[in-house]
Amino acid sequence: MFTSVDDVSARLAEAGYLASPAVATTVFLADRLGKPLLVEGPAGVGKTELAKAVAQAGDARLVRLQCYEGVDEARALYEWNHAKQLLRISAGQGEGWDEARTDIFSEEFLLPRPLLTAIRGDDPKVLLIDETDKADVEVEGLLLEVLSDFQVTVPELGTVTATRRPFVVLTSNATRELSEALRRRCLFLHIGFPEPELERRIVRLRVPGLDAALAESVVRVVGALRAMDLRKAPSVAETVDWARTLLALGAGTLDETVVRDSLGVVLKHQDDVQKAAAKLDLDTV
Repeated sequence: MFTSVDDVSARLAEAGYLASPAVATTVFLADRLGKPLLVEGPAGVGKTELAKAVAQAGDARLVRLQCYEGVDEARALYEWNHAKQLLRISAGQGEGWDEARTDIFSEEFLLPRPLLTAIRGDDPKVLLIDETDKADVEVEGLLLEVLSDFQVTVPELGTVTATRRPFVVLTSNATRELSEALRRRCLFLHIGFPEPELERRIVRLRVPGLDAALAESVVRVVGALRAMDLRKAPSVAETVDWARTLLALGAGTLDETVVRDSLGVVLKHQDDVQKAAAKLDLDTV
């Protein structure tokens, strides 16, 4: 998919994602080695956006498995269209079970879910397994099987093996410790809050109408907020949202009134808003 680290950086930038050297290098290695990429970090720093940008840069189809508590094999891998199977059985009254079984457990009645979809076909794909840490341990075991051999066994149809492996990105907010077995199969990348210069570039890219001086002020104030002991530090996504808010308000500078009126865009807990309002001194930021 990529020819070099510089190629990764350039093509991700064309897709609207400004990657640090560490991110670009790890993406290149994951592509070259054919290894899944496990991306950890706080919410809102661009883990999911990285997978989307890789898909766009590689002209690949994005297949997304959104993990949550209770997601099971049927939602992750495949299931049968039971309603359609019942209709087929009803329509074939009088025929033997062997004949009906051969028909209803065929491709026509199969509902592929993200994992099976990602390993079928010859078109390039990026498989995004989002918020892996929210899935149950049983699903993690399923991922081990699929990501080891990139094949899935459907008992009624046989084994489906990938003819073209997808580029796999697993994201985690580290709310639950993932198993060492899963980590061992992946390259690891931690994405934290970016350096101020990179964050300024991200803001200017995402909010092109924003004045350079105001973008710098936004990044500087967000950095000061992150230094406070808050329940939820502002993410890069919230920095961008704040910049868009200021543009929508027509604010030319980031003064105390503007900050006070718009803190709810960047902070999402009332005690954080109160703490920031009391401690934030724009004259020293």
